[in-house]
Amino acid sequence: MKLYNSLSHREEDFIPNEGKKVAMYTCGPTVYHFAHIGNLRSYIMEDILEKYLRYSGYDVKRVMNITDVGHLTSDGDTGDDKMLKGARREHKTVMEIADFYTKAFFADCAKLNIKTPDVVEPATHCIDEFIKVISSLIEKDYAYEAGGNIYFDTSKLSKYYVFGEVSEEDLEVGVREGVEEDGNKRNKADFVLWFTKSKFDDQELKWESPWGLGYPGWHIECSCISMKHLGEYLDLHCGGIDNQFPHHTNEIAQSEAFLGHKWCNYWFHVHHLNTDKGKMSKSSGEFLTVSLLEEKGYDPLVYRFFCLQSHYRKSLVFSWDNLDNAKQAFDKLIARIAALMNEAPGEVDKEAFERVKAGFAAAMDDDVNTSNAVTALYDVFKADTNAATKLALIEDYDRVLSLGLIEKARALKAGQEAAQSDIPAEVMELVEQRKQARKDKNFALADELRDRITAMGYSIRETRQGTEISRIN
Repeated sequence: MKLYNSLSHREEDFIPNEGKKVAMYTCGPTVYHFAHIGNLRSYIMEDILEKYLRYSGYDVKRVMNITDVGHLTSDGDTGDDKMLKGARREHKTVMEIADFYTKAFFADCAKLNIKTPDVVEPATHCIDEFIKVISSLIEKDYAYEAGGNIYFDTSKLSKYYVFGEVSEEDLEVGVREGVEEDGNKRNKADFVLWFTKSKFDDQELKWESPWGLGYPGWHIECSCISMKHLGEYLDLHCGGIDNQFPHHTNEIAQSEAFLGHKWCNYWFHVHHLNTDKGKMSKSSGEFLTVSLLEEKGYDPLVYRFFCLQSHYRKSLVFSWDNLDNAKQAFDKLIARIAALMNEAPGEVDKEAFERVKAGFAAAMDDDVNTSNAVTALYDVFKADTNAATKLALIEDYDRVLSLGLIEKARALKAGQEAAQSDIPAEVMELVEQRKQARKDKNFALADELRDRITAMGYSIRETRQGTEISRIN
């Protein structure tokens, strides 16, 4: 299996530290509002990656944080804590906001068939771990106190911009929205590890620390939660591309300064979901949620299918027309699977199964190329094998794709059978005679039988999925 490593900027063979065991970390949500579907694209693709690793025989332990404190409204360590902002908006406590939106996030994940990680840890549960690591960084002279806050000193690193160079202009005040001057910093790139009451007196959540009453910065959370549950060596770290700088850059800086060795080998970044107006974000006003998709009549799995048709390292443009196209394709796919269920199944041909399955594995081994994996799914219908083998292949692929294909096809088939049960037996007999006439290439008889069926008040239509019969209104 090859993965594109954002750290090295190239595809690499995926080789975990401990054989088939994979230590995987995913940046979780800041639970101050609903997740929009742009956020959820990242979680869908990370879910696909995890499931394919398991499918391929790896023993995966996946950890995800819940940010319920410390994430400020600006990447420049300025502005309100996002959790406090949410609490003010809804006139609730921060913990009430965190509880509500954590549950909402996992409800959306369930609708999208996203597996809950093995470990989910809120930041507020790990204050002792944060204090321990920050204390060590101070002792090692990687951190300093200024203005009541603790900062990481990026000048102590031989290389800080590990994912690629960032210009000094990009760090200037006013270049990034909401960034304010912090006169306490020794260097522009330094970042806060711990805030005290001297910084934000209105902060609701505070803890005692060696540096005063305060709370952790956002970046320290992921490092400590990862090390707490996955140890000193991380195989795979995932997140949206917008987390690459400064969040993931800062994670690497503080983690490796604390540990004294390389921390994570592979970095997996999912690119943005854009609209015709640019990157989707909560700050831009109304944003698209899973609930809104449902209100407009879309199955959330149509959105998952839409995401799978593009590679995770390409920006994806959302529009209602694009989603409609995905819905039409998804509905047709389900109908074709339901039609397969009507064929004489036979026995699964194991040799054919393995031969055809190789195409799906090749697509996924090629840097999780879900677009080609979906093509491999359609190739199953053209495979030179029986219906039982094709259905087994579809079910096997869906262990990774998680589109509910077999379940939805069975439901469609049951609905079709229920609808046909109301059709009179004499009409169904003529339908069967017409099928045989078409098979015998006796098209004159087939046309005559169709006219008799129409005269009895029913229409008949041939589709790629089979014969459709409906009452004429």
